[in-house]
Amino acid sequence: MKKWIVSLAMCCMFPGVGSSFAEPLQMHIWTVGAEMSHITYEEPDVMEEKGFMYGIGGSYTYHKHIMLKAEGRFSYGQVDYKNSGTTDNIDNYMLEFRGLGGYDFLIFNRSIITPYIGIGYRYLNDDSSGRVSSTGFAGYERESNYYYSPIGIETLTELNNGWSIGVLLEYDYFWKGKQKSNLGSIVGYYDIENDQDDGDGWRGSIKLQKEYLKRFFILEPFVRYWDIEDSKTTTDPGGTTWYEPKNNSTEFGVNVSVAF
Repeated sequence: MKKWIVSLAMCCMFPGVGSSFAEPLQMHIWTVGAEMSHITYEEPDVMEEKGFMYGIGGSYTYHKHIMLKAEGRFSYGQVDYKNSGTTDNIDNYMLEFRGLGGYDFLIFNRSIITPYIGIGYRYLNDDSSGRVSSTGFAGYERESNYYYSPIGIETLTELNNGWSIGVLLEYDYFWKGKQKSNLGSIVGYYDIENDQDDGDGWRGSIKLQKEYLKRFFILEPFVRYWDIEDSKTTTDPGGTTWYEPKNNSTEFGVNVSVAF
């Protein structure tokens, strides 16, 4: 799989079409867009959630050999929970903010390759409070906080007639996480916080871009993946010890945006 991704990136960097970029990258680029995705969250041998998410996002990028970028996104959807019982249509929403810095390299006068590094924050709210599963278990609100550093590479290659194509490949170095389980909404339980220290993430996308009337219209299929290890334990006032189990999440989707 990794060999296939690297080969695809190389093809998009050096496709052998076009002669040179019509003009340098704009110094200031604003992008706004919308996305739709399917997310699967799994705690192996414990539970699983699946559902569709719908989001909006935007970014500002500065280019002058160096690249500086600030971006954010918000998405909302409903997921179905399954373990020994089931709960459908649980509200989920996600916020993510990232700051990136890199350098633009011109390759063979027709491709730009930009390695980058940065800092990111991801928040996920999964709220089944007030709900009861098919087997009679009460739901509660869960909040996931991830702090991480994106380390990646992005390419852009000019084709013909205003078209461009690019690839993004990224590793997300996980600094820490905090899982908040608001169990206090259930009689006899307490709110719990668990620290997460180990894990990592990956993401990738393919960008197809068309210039029209000094605007760039972008179609970008993507995948985002997180794999987080068992958290540290914590003990509630009643003497019960809790931890957040090992888990992973996979999100496949497509983003449609315009840049100007």
